[in-house]
Amino acid sequence: MSSRNRQQRQIRGPQSALTDFLASHNISANQIRLDADARRRAAEADGDGAAPPQDAQATTASAAEPANENEDDTVAALPARGQRAAARLGQERRQKEQDVIDKIKSGKKKTSKRKSKDDDSDDDYELAKALSNAARPPGQSDNCAVCGKRFTVTAYSRNAPDGGLLCTPCGRELAKDDAVPKKKPKRLGNVEGRRQVQSKILDGTYHTGAKSLMTLCIETLAKNIDLADDISGLPSLVVDKIARKLSKHRLLDPNTLNLFIQPTVDELAIYDGAKLSADEYIRVIQTCPELKKLKIFNGIHFKDEVMDYLLSRHIELEDFHLHGANLLSDSKWQEFFQKKGRSLQSLKVSWTDKHFTNAALVVLKDTCPSLVRLKVMHNQSVSGDGIKGIARMPSLRHVSLDLRQTVHSDIYVDLVNRLSENLETLSLTRVANVDNTLLDAIHNKCRRLKKLRITDSEIMTDEGFYRLFTGWTNKGLEFVDFQNCRQLESMQPRLNPDGVGLCSKGFVALMAHSSRSLKFLNVQGCRHITRQGFEEAFGPDKVYPELVKLEISFCEEVTDFIVGSIFRSCPKLHELNVFGCMKVKDVRVPRGKILVGVPNAMGMVIDGDDV
Repeated sequence: MSSRNRQQRQIRGPQSALTDFLASHNISANQIRLDADARRRAAEADGDGAAPPQDAQATTASAAEPANENEDDTVAALPARGQRAAARLGQERRQKEQDVIDKIKSGKKKTSKRKSKDDDSDDDYELAKALSNAARPPGQSDNCAVCGKRFTVTAYSRNAPDGGLLCTPCGRELAKDDAVPKKKPKRLGNVEGRRQVQSKILDGTYHTGAKSLMTLCIETLAKNIDLADDISGLPSLVVDKIARKLSKHRLLDPNTLNLFIQPTVDELAIYDGAKLSADEYIRVIQTCPELKKLKIFNGIHFKDEVMDYLLSRHIELEDFHLHGANLLSDSKWQEFFQKKGRSLQSLKVSWTDKHFTNAALVVLKDTCPSLVRLKVMHNQSVSGDGIKGIARMPSLRHVSLDLRQTVHSDIYVDLVNRLSENLETLSLTRVANVDNTLLDAIHNKCRRLKKLRITDSEIMTDEGFYRLFTGWTNKGLEFVDFQNCRQLESMQPRLNPDGVGLCSKGFVALMAHSSRSLKFLNVQGCRHITRQGFEEAFGPDKVYPELVKLEISFCEEVTDFIVGSIFRSCPKLHELNVFGCMKVKDVRVPRGKILVGVPNAMGMVIDGDDV
């Protein structure tokens, strides 16, 4: 291969910006370098000690720089027109490097000993060189300063601590090391989130002051329930609270159920059985042969097969509460009453759709002679025939009914007349068509009643409630619920000429009759109680020493003055609900008492702090 071809195929490295500038002006850098060397040799040959020419001085001064030596020699040999441009470029480059060095030095903490002046100059040069390599524009390729991997520089590429750039994986690792965990803001005192406060209000568990030690322990156990091995040694009250806490947070499952089922247990409450299968209920019955009280909520898998297994065991239940078992047939209910009904003292059945009928209630008379408490709630099948069967059970003392079938007033009157001798609780929910005859029957027959609930009545009048409590020989009631007893079918509901529902006259008579014993009172929605009626009931000379909770929501005539009178007349009052009472705006709440329903910045509850 000829020498000419070798010269054409010669591989050359990258040229500097100065070389490109000289080539654009037809100036040969190589020829300039040869001329400079010739003049330097000529000056040395003279030996007369004379200073070198001006061009040589520039060349010597440039050579002292640790930068590109050949390039500085070329600058010294330039003619006047190119020398000024080259000097300007070099000065700008050195100024940029010096600025970067000064910036790094000002923010860097030195931990080693001070180096010599020569070493400092070398370090400055190396640092400037590393920075110049790191400051690559996005789109170019570079080697990672940590792992050496080749990568494409982006605008988000991180700088390495010792100079250079980092690839994306190494940059993430560095970001993890540099990340400082954010501190959560500290809460002062017993401060809770707004949603938690509203949840506790709806649950009826909101309280003022600090939590008790037992409450804190139960909450801690609920959060770490997977670490618990056995809770059988705890008191039954504490075990019940733990079960409620787990069910509220949907933590009751086949694993946590093992903490509550023991061979010696005689009372078991499952407050959320949605995660339990039919086999789990069978295991409960198999593991607890001494069971006397069984309470199951959301028992959607408590089916006929579970009832068959219960009937095959020697378990005599005294208290049976089943909620949501809508797959359990009516025939199995009747079979249960026939085989296990003699020991049954309390029966509560709720949310069973149409699978608990009148036939099951009729059977109770002959199969459950010891039944004292009966509660049938949210039932769609029971009608007047079933209530007639209940009326023939003289042992009943507590009756609670919430039916969807329309029942005539005479059937309820017959129920009261037959059970009045021992009746202590009468709860009739959503009885829109029941009239004053029921109130008169209660007044004439009941002498031991402690709890009375009649809700959503649209026919009973204020005169009927007044006759009930005037001259009634029954002792004072402890629990009264007359919510939504008001006039509805009217073009102008605010005008009530016939006095439909609980009005001022009946309300004043109620408060006068049960003033010493009343603990819970609910007159929500009784909007025909006037302001004069409230002021008379909670007058300056009236005191209700046992009243703990009062519900007067949507009573339109309640004012700040009335609320203040209620707090004064009820020394033990813990919670007062005034939802929908738009005239309550600015009231002073005593310390330790709760006023719920007044819109404010903290929600719908005011925890009083007024002395």
